[in-house]
Amino acid sequence: MLRNRSLIGLFSAELVSLTGSSMTLLALPWFVLATTGSTAKMGWVLAARVAPQALLGIPAGSLIDRLGAKRTMLVADAARGPLMAIIPILFWTGHLSFAALLVVTFAAGSFSAPYSASAALLVPEVVGDDERLVARAGAIVGTSTQITQIAGPVFAGVLISLTSPASVLVVDGGTFVFSFLTILLTVRVGSRTEPAAQARGLLAGVRFLMSDSLLGPIVLAACVLNFVVPGLLVGLNTLAFFHFNSNAHVAGFFYGSLGVGALAGAILAQHLTKSVELLKLSALAIIAMPLPVWLLSIALPWPVVVVFVGAFSFFTPLVNAPLIGIFTVRVPPALRPKAMTAMMTFATLAGPLGYLLAGFAFGHVSVYRAFFVIAAALTLGSVAFAAVLLRHRTETEQPGLAADALV
Repeated sequence: MLRNRSLIGLFSAELVSLTGSSMTLLALPWFVLATTGSTAKMGWVLAARVAPQALLGIPAGSLIDRLGAKRTMLVADAARGPLMAIIPILFWTGHLSFAALLVVTFAAGSFSAPYSASAALLVPEVVGDDERLVARAGAIVGTSTQITQIAGPVFAGVLISLTSPASVLVVDGGTFVFSFLTILLTVRVGSRTEPAAQARGLLAGVRFLMSDSLLGPIVLAACVLNFVVPGLLVGLNTLAFFHFNSNAHVAGFFYGSLGVGALAGAILAQHLTKSVELLKLSALAIIAMPLPVWLLSIALPWPVVVVFVGAFSFFTPLVNAPLIGIFTVRVPPALRPKAMTAMMTFATLAGPLGYLLAGFAFGHVSVYRAFFVIAAALTLGSVAFAAVLLRHRTETEQPGLAADALV
């Protein structure tokens, strides 16, 4: 599988562009806190960053259907590079208002939904439609995400300390240029699937998901979880800025630990998806995922917080990689672009509200009390999610499937 030139190209493009995005994930809220001191405004900016995925995700399916996954990724990279450069230019020239920051952030985020969906859709195009093979390839490509979550925040913390948060955004813009060139020159895909009658219409993907006995409940459960998880990210920034002397290095380690834990989980997922029942693996992982968050409700030294944050993220690839493989098999190829963007839309639908509520909450209540509420909500959502997966386990899994058929 690692000899696949297109897969390596996709891995490399994701590795670099997502490193820049991971740097921005720290630099952007840190920029808001440093210039305004307001957790509420930080919540607004983070909400503007993810809101387009919820608002524009379903129309993005039609765009991918028309252009194809590879071309859509190229368009997204070509647009996001210049957009990320606008923020520091306006800031350094004294023209960056808070409204302008929200508008540019929203505009850049508008290309995230089609890009992310296309990256996932590109995997079966370069490796084939086998459920477990796609799960393994998804875990491999997902490894690039985990690596970037380690390197990106650490680089961002150092760069912020040496220069400013605005300079990080310039670096992020450059990574999109690299991603554009890498995908253009190295990624080769098979012939596109002709649109079928069931794939026609803007809401074709929504109709399919809502009619599927497994994917429909998964989408709803994911929506609930993604309402809560933004609170964790806002909380980590708040903790570093207000409780650890406004130390960008500490914030970088917090975000980096998310990547370290997820990288370890992704490596394990590559092996477990060969033989373990996919729904069972995902269900067990999601039940375990919230447990370390409970400990964040206690005042702890920042190195200990780093360990617990990493423990939380360890389980995310063990949840996601199996579900990607299952999604690939259950959705007809002609419907995948619209179904994938519909799934991402519903999964992120509550995210902007989660950021806004978290920004408000961390400005009015103790950070540790807020973490307690987040842990409780994550636990309830995870149990509900696991119940959906286990109820359909016998419907989708074939325990005797031979792992040695994989390459």
